[in-house]
Amino acid sequence: RSSLLPGREGAARGGTSSARAGGAHAGLSAWIQVASSSEGHHTYLSVHALNVLTGLPATGLAVHLSQLRDPNQAWMELMTSATSTDGRMDKSQLASLQLESGTYKLRFATGEYWQQQGLSSFYPYVEVVFTITKAERKVHVPLLLSPYSYVTYRGS
Repeated sequence: RSSLLPGREGAARGGTSSARAGGAHAGLSAWIQVASSSEGHHTYLSVHALNVLTGLPATGLAVHLSQLRDPNQAWMELMTSATSTDGRMDKSQLASLQLESGTYKLRFATGEYWQQQGLSSFYPYVEVVFTITKAERKVHVPLLLSPYSYVTYRGS
């Protein structure tokens, strides 16, 4: 399987790992349509978050989506949402976005999430920064999290 990034094979990996992560994946599942104004094709962004302690979707996890703006290099928040009981972001909010190619950031409020679960956490939040190019059709950003570790990578 080849990467959607030109000149790169496989998936980029980041974050830290958890022995409990196993092969499980589920949770926050949303598609964001990214419109390319110059070529008229679309890229789809999917995001998944899983509580690896329970193997269930990370319900009630606040997620902020921002875009990096040039030339001042400031982040502009595009939306904030919390995952529902089935682990999904609000589809009507996502559908209203008109995103372009660029650099984006997903900020997951993991400290608040774990506090709601009655647990303490080492990470108050997790930020995943990624770039969407015009050539991409699909970008997948999974997040597997526990109170003291997380894993994120370029999914397929």
